[in-house]
Amino acid sequence: MSTEIIESEIAGTVWKIEVSPGDTVEEDDVLIILESMKMEIPVLATTDGTVAEIHVAEGEGVTEGQPLVTLTPGV
Repeated sequence: MSTEIIESEIAGTVWKIEVSPGDTVEEDDVLIILESMKMEIPVLATTDGTVAEIHVAEGEGVTEGQPLVTLTPGV
């Protein structure tokens, strides 16, 4: 089974992680909230699946294109 890697679309700071490894998510569920220029930007699931791995921690700075979450597609 393939995996889906969700990457950051912006440079910013991980403000809040909304999921944990093993959680089941649906497409468009909020996985992480990034903060950039005093704005909160939600990072959404691109597919239904299970959170396999979280690659960042709250408070960590991220760059555009950096992997944030790996999902195993399918529920």
